[in-house]
Amino acid sequence: MIDLTFRIAGQAGQGMQSISSTLGRMFARAGLHVFTSHDLMSRIRGGHNFSSIRVCDLPVTAPSGRVNLLIALDESSLSPHLAEMVPAGVAIFDAEADADAGPFEPDKPFRFPMPMTRLAKHVGKNPVMINAVALGAVMLLADYPLELLKAMFQETFAAKGGQVVQANIACAKAGFDYAAQYFKAACPCKLALPTQGNKRLLLTGDEAIALGAICSGVKFHSGYPMSPSTPIMEYLAARGREFGIVVEQTEDEIGGINMALGASYAGVRAMTATSGGGFALMTEGLGLSGISETPIVVVICSRPGPATGFPTRTEQADLLFALHAGQDESPRFIFAPGTAEQAFYLTNKAFDLSQKYQVPAIVLSDQLLSDSAATVEDLDLSRLVNRDHSQQFKAQARAPYAYQRYAATGDTCARLLPGSANQTVVAAGHEHNQAGYITESASDRIQMMDRRLGKLKPMRDEMDGITAYPQPSGPQPLAPGPLLLCFGSTCGAVREAVDILRAQGTKVSMLHLSELAPFPARLLTEHACRSRRLITVEGNATAQLARLIHAETRLHVSSSILKFDGRPFTAAEVVREVAGSP
Repeated sequence: MIDLTFRIAGQAGQGMQSISSTLGRMFARAGLHVFTSHDLMSRIRGGHNFSSIRVCDLPVTAPSGRVNLLIALDESSLSPHLAEMVPAGVAIFDAEADADAGPFEPDKPFRFPMPMTRLAKHVGKNPVMINAVALGAVMLLADYPLELLKAMFQETFAAKGGQVVQANIACAKAGFDYAAQYFKAACPCKLALPTQGNKRLLLTGDEAIALGAICSGVKFHSGYPMSPSTPIMEYLAARGREFGIVVEQTEDEIGGINMALGASYAGVRAMTATSGGGFALMTEGLGLSGISETPIVVVICSRPGPATGFPTRTEQADLLFALHAGQDESPRFIFAPGTAEQAFYLTNKAFDLSQKYQVPAIVLSDQLLSDSAATVEDLDLSRLVNRDHSQQFKAQARAPYAYQRYAATGDTCARLLPGSANQTVVAAGHEHNQAGYITESASDRIQMMDRRLGKLKPMRDEMDGITAYPQPSGPQPLAPGPLLLCFGSTCGAVREAVDILRAQGTKVSMLHLSELAPFPARLLTEHACRSRRLITVEGNATAQLARLIHAETRLHVSSSILKFDGRPFTAAEVVREVAGSP
């Protein structure tokens, strides 16, 4: 079985993400499964940062806590990761070796100093090309043909001209030749090319969300750049001309949601994307969506707070915020994808159901899902749903100007777009009557609240996002034993932990919840009824999922495995906590 982690560590600006992207795409095209993730400080230059590329022959959607090959682009980045190295793992680090003896040290055969900066300056005439030198050495140690890397450089740097391409190739060859000459140990991280395998897409969560929006017919995106949601706006903007999408960078998040609501009111599918801090500014707009019944998709890419918090780290602490944000009571959908593939399909579902029920739909991501990249099989476009939920108002069958946008009877989601002949479409942030005009009537208020909240039951019937692992084989949902419950991006680590624990003899199972509002209480109860012990695994400090489960089902959650240091779970951490829980 292949399960290797390559880690590139150094300072911001040294090209770690370029290396991880290049390696990830190269391994994915060779038919391997890849998961890349990043641990970055909130600064443009300097600091300690690293990117990890996990390569497997089976699907993988979580980082590993063990490192097989470390590339330290400066000497100070070596020591922080040595404790995570597997036995006989190789560490390459930028340092000048003894000119006479060479870099090989018999007492430390797997610590390989290499003059990467000097080679980059000498061969590429630019110290920035240290990343190309490092990549060349990786190709030698992984036993991969250098020609594959050259082809990636041709593709990656083609727009910058042939000179840049050739300089990178020359630096890579220098790194390859240096490692071939001086590295004397047997590298335990060789990756033979697969004899056969499918070429796979390598998508980040943000790319998958943006791609799902394009395939759902989005025509307008407005928002303010905020990590880690910004790549969604960038992806849509880069393809705006091709797909007829208007992308507007607003002055703040308030303008972002309000412009999107205006576009939606005019009749196009619209969205905005932000993080928790930006969503805090959008809550009044969320209320406007609710009372005016204007559909909109809002993407929240969570990161640790409060306030600025850890802007480049991951956390799952915005669940209850997303659920309860906004004034008073109004329905909304919340989807929490756990993988890039789920992000694609659930974004489509968010658009479809938002349009169908005329409510806001929230796609709840986090920094790990947003920024990490994973291989996915070809996306099945036949699974997408793009129904036209707008109701054609037949003016000839009714008196002029008789349209009632908020009719209390019949189809509660009937919608006529403004500008329709001989009719008036009214929407406001005030309470209103059936025609949409502002009212102070108590009976109108009750009627409109009943109309809005009456959507909850049919909305709940749309929710089915509970994935059991392992899949139940008999009539009973799951075998007795501990049941791990999670949502969002923790699913990859939890699933791996289940495999490890079951191999050790622990009868443990997993439920991943990807559709959280309206909460699928009946479905979850059916799945969880046979478990003696319910344990939630969450990236927050107060067990928000456990609190939501108890509030909606009265099921008792025995304990919660929590992590809120800004770093993602690994399977080993989950295994350790489950084994030690009462």
